[in-house]
Amino acid sequence: MVIKVFLASSSGSTAIKKKQQDVLGFLEALKVDYAPLDIACNEDNRMWMRENVPVEKKPTNGIPLPPQIFNEESYCGDYETFFDAKEDNAVYAFLGLPPPPGSKEAKEAYLLENGPVENGTIVNGTDDAEDEENLEAEEENIDDDTLKREVPMEECNGDEHTEEVEAEVGGETGEEAAEEKVAEEKEAVEDTEESLENTKAPVKEEEAQEEAEDEEAKGEDDQPVSEEEEAPEEEEEEEVTEEAEQEEEDE
Repeated sequence: MVIKVFLASSSGSTAIKKKQQDVLGFLEALKVDYAPLDIACNEDNRMWMRENVPVEKKPTNGIPLPPQIFNEESYCGDYETFFDAKEDNAVYAFLGLPPPPGSKEAKEAYLLENGPVENGTIVNGTDDAEDEENLEAEEENIDDDTLKREVPMEECNGDEHTEEVEAEVGGETGEEAAEEKVAEEKEAVEDTEESLENTKAPVKEEEAQEEAEDEEAKGEDDQPVSEEEEAPEEEEEEEVTEEAEQEEEDE
């Protein structure tokens, strides 16, 4: 089957020229075989095109303008219908050609006719491996979306939440360390005071003992002198007196 494209090579309309270029360029991109038929230089082509365009597809003046597209003798459409088919990804259906195996249009056509693909069913020449890869890719996308929805707010915050927790733990640890340090310093002060008290105790005992001994000695000094102790003193005084008197007499 050959696609026939009727066009005017010497048209003075810029719009017509652009439409013709769009059609031919897209057919070449799809690698579709086509035959360009010029109506400007060939009257037979002009007459054949006008006669075979359906009446309902002709404009009000009855003269169809190029480009007009046919599949052999079957009318496909003009530029507007071609453009709509391209937008709907249905160019092969528009041209009356089977879509190539593995193409997006082939898969869509199969789905329209047979429903979703199940159990590795071949889609117009596509193998099971391609279908499985496509299904796996879709499942991965679904899983990614599901995981994104199920991630808790704490995990979404990530590092920010971790930093908050670390700050709280660090604050508690700092307070505990400060309390422990104060307790240790207090305990050290108490130990120092206790050691000082233990050192002062023997000194106080010695001082008390010395005071007691001094008081005892003082008490002994204050006691009255006995008569026996006074007698020798009186005798000595008498002897001194007698010696003095004797010396006076001798003189």
